Amino acid sequence: MNDSTVPEAVRAAGAAARDAQAQPAKAAPAAPDASTTTTTSTAASIDDLLGEGGGARAPWRRPALWLGLVALIAIAAGAWWWLGQRQAAAAPRYVTQPVTRGALTVTVTANGTLQPTQLVAVGSELSGTVARVLADVNDRVKRGQVLAVLDTARLEDQVKRSRAGLAAAEAAVQQVRATLAEARATLARLEDVARRSGGEVPSRLELDTARAAVARAEAAEASARAGVAESAAALSSDETNLRKASIRAPIDGVVLARNVEPGNAVAASLQAVTLFNLAEDLAKMTLQVNVDEADVGRVREGQKAAFTVAAHANRRYPATIARLRYGSTTKDNVVTYVADLDVPNPDLSLRPGMTATATITTAERTDALLVPNAALRYSPQAAPAANGGGTAIVSQLMPRPPRMGEPKRAGTDTSRARQVWVLKDGQPQAVAVTPGVSDGRLTEVTSEALQPGMDVIVDQSVAKR
Repeated sequence: MNDSTVPEAVRAAGAAARDAQAQPAKAAPAAPDASTTTTTSTAASIDDLLGEGGGARAPWRRPALWLGLVALIAIAAGAWWWLGQRQAAAAPRYVTQPVTRGALTVTVTANGTLQPTQLVAVGSELSGTVARVLADVNDRVKRGQVLAVLDTARLEDQVKRSRAGLAAAEAAVQQVRATLAEARATLARLEDVARRSGGEVPSRLELDTARAAVARAEAAEASARAGVAESAAALSSDETNLRKASIRAPIDGVVLARNVEPGNAVAASLQAVTLFNLAEDLAKMTLQVNVDEADVGRVREGQKAAFTVAAHANRRYPATIARLRYGSTTKDNVVTYVADLDVPNPDLSLRPGMTATATITTAERTDALLVPNAALRYSPQAAPAANGGGTAIVSQLMPRPPRMGEPKRAGTDTSRARQVWVLKDGQPQAVAVTPGVSDGRLTEVTSEALQPGMDVIVDQSVAKR
């Protein structure tokens, strides 16, 4: 008989009977009567009908059974969740970046100083006292313009003495010429007499003496002419020294420095004294930068560059490499090579001696397939095995020897890399590429399988347990 067929009234009567039995007696017990006996027997029959009497309950009616089932289900769900979380934590997590197509510029950075295209130190070959200074710093001068003048009194006296010596030498030449003419005339007269006399007179000795006199006169004339040339050379030297007393500009340019004042004594006996420093037209300058030996292989003459100076930090000046010197410079065990860059300076905003930081463009690509350098350095790592129980704990505590053939983490060199890794169905897959130039962040690659927009793996990580 099912409980659903039992009337609700019968249930209520049974419950009332049980409550009546449970209440404590308030008075002395009395002898049972017929009505009490009838009520008790009715409650017992109802309990028997509902199965709630003193006998054993049905198994599906026991609360402990249901509590056990609920606990078992909860344990199973917790174990399933824990295993899922552990498996998810053990799986590698990949960090990706997209492949792009665009421009790539490879540069080399070098520091240096600005210099004039031609710097000339103007000095004096003569010793003396500075009489006048006719140029100052920042003055624009023309070639041949007088910059300073030495005291020329002594030099002028030397010129006068040389001129007098030249005049004396020329007079000596005239005198010797007259003597030569006289000797020749005497010889001619004697020879005529000997011819007329048939050789009787004059004597042979007289003829020889006349001939010797002519020879001596000719030699004296040659010596006198040499004396004239010597005196003329001395005069020319003195006149040159007189001209050099006026110190002139050898080039068109600007006076950068003046190291002399009127009245200063100039002593040029040992070496030429520098009085002025002249720079050629500052509208064109030279930037000398030191290129590191690791970068010099990528630098070529004719490459474009740009640089900045501290005086105009927000302005970039263009330049072109004119010369890359073969000679090296070593400072603090660092080897560098000097590169000369041509710099236009039409507004004269650049000055000699300024320190500049140059960026030399060694390679340019306008439509290149670009991948991050980290993608070329990436190599997949095997995920750690998920062992259970105490075995996993022991394996974590004990050191693990290196495994043969385990992929190594690549370094920073991307020139030898020949593949990148992409995700396919959640697993890394290698794609062959040919690397090109790199700017240190992105690298140009060539590949038939790699397309712009594809995500390449740059790193992976495993969550710590």
